[in-house]
Formats: sequence, C-alpha cells, structure tokens
Amino acid sequence: MYTNPIINENFPDPTILRAPDGWYYAYGTQTKRDGVIINLQVARSQNVVDWEYLGEGLPQKPVWAAASQKIWAPHVSEHGGRYYLYYSARPDGADGLSLAVAVANAPAGPFVDSGQPLLSGPGFTCIDPMAFDDPATGRRLLYWGSGFGPIWVRELADDRLSFRPGSAAQALIHPTPGHDPDDYHRLVEAAWVHHHAGWYYLFFSGDNCCGAHAHYAVLVARARHATGPYQTQAAAQANPHAALLAANAHWRAPGHNCVVTDGAGQDWLACHAIDPQQPTFDAIDDSEGYSRRVLILERLEYAEGWPVVAPGAPARSPRPAPAG
Repeated sequence: MYTNPIINENFPDPTILRAPDGWYYAYGTQTKRDGVIINLQVARSQNVVDWEYLGEGLPQKPVWAAASQKIWAPHVSEHGGRYYLYYSARPDGADGLSLAVAVANAPAGPFVDSGQPLLSGPGFTCIDPMAFDDPATGRRLLYWGSGFGPIWVRELADDRLSFRPGSAAQALIHPTPGHDPDDYHRLVEAAWVHHHAGWYYLFFSGDNCCGAHAHYAVLVARARHATGPYQTQAAAQANPHAALLAANAHWRAPGHNCVVTDGAGQDWLACHAIDPQQPTFDAIDDSEGYSRRVLILERLEYAEGWPVVAPGAPARSPRPAPAG
C-alpha cells in the first residue's frame, strides 16, 4: 500500500524514468531545499513510492543562462546508454524562456548542457518539453508549449540535440478563447504522450498552476498518429470543463503529469499537486513563500478508449501500490 504524497517536498513538473539499472528515477523543476538552490532535482526508487533523494543533477547551469533561476520542467529519456535531458531555462538578459537539451552518461547525471538553446521564444511559449520516439515511424519527436499559445510538436535530428533540418513545428492543441473562469483549456501546457492500445494519448495541463488562485488540472486528448490530429476529451464529451484529474478536498491544482509503467505492465499517472495543509514554502523567487507542489501518484486505467482514474482521485487514503 502507499499514501500520497510519494515525495513530500516541492517537486514540480515530474518525469519518472525506469532506467536499465532497474531503478526508477524522478526528475523535478529547480527549487530551493534547505536553503540551497538545486537546478535539477533527482530522486530514485525501486518501487515508485519510496524515494531516495539524490539532489543535484545539473551542477553547472548552461553558459547562456548562467544567472537563471528559471530552470523548469525536465524530461529525461535514455537511448543507447546516454541520457537526454530536455528542459526550459531563461537566457541571461532575455525576457522569454528557451528550450534546452543536456546529456549525461548515467541516469542521475551529471548532465551537461549542449551549449546553446534548442529554441527560443517570447514569454512562456518555449517551456515544458517532452521527447517521444514514435513506435510506428521511429521518428524522434519533441512536444512543448504554453504561454497562452498552442502545444507544438517537431521532429528532432538523429543526434537528439537539434531539430531535423527542414522540419517544421506543428500545432496540436490550442487554448480555448473566452473568459470562462472554470475552463481549464484557457491555457494549455505540459504535454506528455503515451501510446496504448493503438491510441496516442496526449496528456496536458490547463489554466493556472500556482499561487493563491491556482486552478489546474490534468487533461487529455487522443489520436491515431503521434502528430495528430488530436481530439480533446472535452470536445469528445462536449464539456469544456472535462478533466481527467482535478482538485478536491485533499489536493489543489493537480497537474503537469507523466505516465510510468510498473513491473507488471500497469500504467500510473504521477503529477504535482498543492497540499492544502502546507501550501507554500520558502521558494527561490518569493521570500514570502510560493506554491509547494508535492508529488502524487494515481493508478491509470482505460475505459471506452479514454484514460480514467479511480473515483475520488487524487486520494490521500492508502491505496494498492505499484508492482515495482
């Protein structure tokens, strides 16, 4: 059995990877812990619920963002014994953020930045990267996007350090216009693609992740091809307020999820959420405290072609644990 949270510290925007060494590794956004700034949080587990905190995975900031305290949303994948970290950072002297990539020879790092941004853009448009190898075509794809713009996808080059020459970004999910305060789709971000039973599920999150007025949820779309076209669950159900995982009495603003498969082949959804019992902490950019986003876990099932979670999720009561 396990009880949420599985990491009871600020650990936003998680990716969980099962490495060839048999351990699960979790990666989280930059934070301040015990007064020390950690650029890339890394933890490891043998069963997905009991985590050993390893600390810093990106000890040197990129030379183009040496003063940045905006190192966000890490995604790590392994290919041929090398580990590729895609993340967002704010270049020195810039207003907008950039996508970046770093490489390591071990799952806990140290990761070394490639030396230049992968893609730069205004505001928060270039954030939340997620790399995905399409099992049908073998294409290496990168998804990203926010800043009240769409979620994008573009093909990576064979070296995974740049985009394929001649490739172009394709918009997949657009935010909805209007001013409905309950519509999570007003802002879309945090793409995560998972292939299951012939469907490509594009999980994403919507609206406001943080702060006193946080209004965030895990949303989902599906397609028969990795690059779409995607239909959102909200559109399929004709319900603009549809969400896979939303706030309840136990957890506020759940979102920015990943999907991890346990040793028995069961899928699990991990994401961050705000604990109402301890909603803030001594953050890097706010001496008065900022949203403390801990790591929670829910079993993922599928019904009528869509992912589902158990009634009452996200839960705080004990639940059966992953198979490890």
